[in-house]
Amino acid sequence: MSISPASNRSLEGISLNSMEEMELRREAMQQVLDNLHDLPNSTGAADLDLIFLRGIMESPIAHERLEETKLEAVRDNNLELVQEILKDISQIMEYSSAATELAHILQEPHFRSLLETHDSVASKSYETPPPSPLLDPTFNNQPVPPDAVRMVGIRKTAGEHLGVTFRVESGELVIARILHGGMIDQQGLLHVGDVIKEVNGKEVGNDPKVLQEMLKNASGSVVLKILPSYQEPHPLRQVFVKCHFDYEPTSDNLIPCKEAGLKFTAGDLLQIVNQDDPNWWQACHVEGGSAGLIPSQLLEEKRKAFVKRDLDLTPTSGALCGSLSGKKKKKMMYLTTKNAEFDRHELLIYEEMARMPPFRRKTLILIGAQGVGRRSLKNKLIVSDPSRYGTTIPYTSRKAKEDEMDGQSYSFVSRVQMEVDIKAGRYLEHGEYEGNLYGTKIDSIHEVVESGKMCILDVNPQAVKVLRTAEFVPYVVFIEAPDFETLRAMNRAAISTGVVTKQLSDMELRRTVDESGRIHRAYGHYFDLSILNDDLDQTFLHLQEALEKLRTEPQWVPVSWVY
Repeated sequence: MSISPASNRSLEGISLNSMEEMELRREAMQQVLDNLHDLPNSTGAADLDLIFLRGIMESPIAHERLEETKLEAVRDNNLELVQEILKDISQIMEYSSAATELAHILQEPHFRSLLETHDSVASKSYETPPPSPLLDPTFNNQPVPPDAVRMVGIRKTAGEHLGVTFRVESGELVIARILHGGMIDQQGLLHVGDVIKEVNGKEVGNDPKVLQEMLKNASGSVVLKILPSYQEPHPLRQVFVKCHFDYEPTSDNLIPCKEAGLKFTAGDLLQIVNQDDPNWWQACHVEGGSAGLIPSQLLEEKRKAFVKRDLDLTPTSGALCGSLSGKKKKKMMYLTTKNAEFDRHELLIYEEMARMPPFRRKTLILIGAQGVGRRSLKNKLIVSDPSRYGTTIPYTSRKAKEDEMDGQSYSFVSRVQMEVDIKAGRYLEHGEYEGNLYGTKIDSIHEVVESGKMCILDVNPQAVKVLRTAEFVPYVVFIEAPDFETLRAMNRAAISTGVVTKQLSDMELRRTVDESGRIHRAYGHYFDLSILNDDLDQTFLHLQEALEKLRTEPQWVPVSWVY
């Protein structure tokens, strides 16, 4: 008899494994397992595949599956199927007695009742009810079901770090963190909270250091037996920071895993990808590379609280603005608006930054030791492009000389008026020299900026604390002094060419070098650029190139300037 495809579907059913079949399968699995142990090394099979297969065969999952007998209905709409079959065989019933007999059976009331009952049962879900809360609480402390165990295979070389750390929970080793960009993170097979049970068939115990060493030294194929946590991964954070200190993880006794640490130096830009741990963040360099552990803001603040900080440098002599000459009779007394408040509260660890498209900075701040060439660079920039660069005119309380005009080299005001403005906080910095007050007024900076020019300032380093805000949007450049011998040669060359007339003593030259180092240590975290001035012309070209990049390349600025 010819039967249509629909008739074939009617013959599908549910088959149960007999006890003999189950026993045969169990014996077959044991035979395969015995053969795996006896395999020679020349089989050509991959080590990872053999280890993985052996782990599956030894796992209670496979044996549990043999003993499970699950009854599952093929379908729950058999009455509809019968109607399709009757329609298909109606065309051959005239000349096929078998088709006629089949149609009679399918239309019998008893057979239809059987199908209706089957469909009714198959359409319902019969799940195991949850455990009663009235049961003994020890009932819930049963071993983890075998089907919860997973085997994860990886391949690595000896000494290669997996990018994962562990902690102890309830006597078991649990994945504490997975480093962004590391091997485990890229594979996506393990998750935070997974319990590590075995490595290559060996139990791991409960010592994280032993497990780290075991994984570090492993090479080739590595198979992990785990209990998954099924935790949802955290989305990648978009927080960027500028580091204000150097960090070497290999010398940090607090880090949970030295190999997982991320080395950086002051001024580096990092992306923070995870801050779940209050003491250890995950970060990577913005240029790329895998993530590593860095001390959190809180942890580093605690450490810094026990370390004595370098004293801020204060100037000992020299004018801060204008063109002063003659014998100094009184040291310049430096004051900056609210500077004491900055000193009390400042403890920079990380500074959140934002990436901005190219834009024009309002001010250019040149920082450096006395006599390092800041004023020469400022004048060269203004002369090179007076429509683009400008500077402030200092205020003074002294009387104007016969050949001086107000508003050219100086703006002349009375001492009383200047003292009133100083008290009102209208001066960025001020000092007294030979009985006269000198200072830079904040409004004069705004006037230069509002004229469409970048205002160049060669101020005392502490003034940067006031200027480094969204109000002034500065680009801070540190002009670093060269070594003593180079500085002395530069001074002699300047004298021979007539650029300067005074030859500096060795003591003055050494003071300049020492002061340059102190400024860098105390204020280096404010600098956008550092230039070693061992050749004034080359330093000027370097400075010009950096300023041009501001107009064409994206810039990293403090996030407080943007939001």
